[in-house]
Amino acid sequence: MSAAVHILILTQAPIRGDLLERVRAVSPRCLVTHRTARTLDELGDVWGEVEVLYTSGLLPGPGQAPRLRWVQGHFAGVDHLAGHPLLRAGDVTLTTTSGIHAPNIAEYVLMMMLAFGHRLPRLLAYQARAEWPEPRWDLFVPDELRGATVGVVGLGSLGREVARLARAFGMRVLATKREVARADDGYRLPDIPGEAVVDRLYPASELHAMLPECDYVVLLAPLTAETRRLIDAAALRRMKRTAVLVNVARGALVDEAALIEALRDGVIGGAALDVFEQEPLPKDSPLWSLPNVILSPHVGGFTPHYDARAMTLFAENLRRYLNGEPLLNVVSAERGY
Repeated sequence: MSAAVHILILTQAPIRGDLLERVRAVSPRCLVTHRTARTLDELGDVWGEVEVLYTSGLLPGPGQAPRLRWVQGHFAGVDHLAGHPLLRAGDVTLTTTSGIHAPNIAEYVLMMMLAFGHRLPRLLAYQARAEWPEPRWDLFVPDELRGATVGVVGLGSLGREVARLARAFGMRVLATKREVARADDGYRLPDIPGEAVVDRLYPASELHAMLPECDYVVLLAPLTAETRRLIDAAALRRMKRTAVLVNVARGALVDEAALIEALRDGVIGGAALDVFEQEPLPKDSPLWSLPNVILSPHVGGFTPHYDARAMTLFAENLRRYLNGEPLLNVVSAERGY
């Protein structure tokens, strides 16, 4: 039998035994160890034989894991690992769980668009006051999603599912993509369609041409040097005064000070924010008290199925690794994701 492949699954919370068995079942060559830790100091010297690392964030230092060849992240975004010495050398492959979040992220986006369209914040405010207001029509007549336009900034695995659900609601779907001609060959769940049907696809450089068309702008792009503060004061001024911004990607995609000013001054209609420039969101942030904002504490990616989906993806990538096949969701140093 070929030499054993030592695999370390390193997470902050335990992974269920039956899910670990999915990984062990890939091949008898796999020697799988599961450890939980929040700091490297908690681990001690475990790195000597590790060839494959599955991690929820911790990475060994350069030279600490001499046999390490592949790191599978427990996450989709990799901006927090940018410049890590282990990855900078280029001899360790990094892959992500991009694609496993599509159902829950897309449902979050639809929830927020429906909440704004059907005046949910206003409804809840009157409920809290135990008040039956009049005239109800003026206060609560909705903006239907049907016939509205959503602009998806970043048509990857998450954007495709947002586009699919939005079209099911009768919405017009526009989108931007960094490489319009490049097919997305990343991981997708078996019951998620591979291609999204959009009414118009823009290259990322034409974002400002798309924004004036949109009733909702949904941010799903990765955080890179190119996308940092992508939504700045100039971009906000390109949006409709009634438009709603939904950010479920990374807080740093948005110039938060410019957004607060735009929300206060009526430059845009509202914002649903799951991510922020600083997390947790500081208690003195004006975002807490703005009436045209819905906030959530970076939970858009939460799902009770997360670990199961992640281990299924990891097992498939491990099978590919052992067979010398291309891995799914390989991070490109050039693109930054």
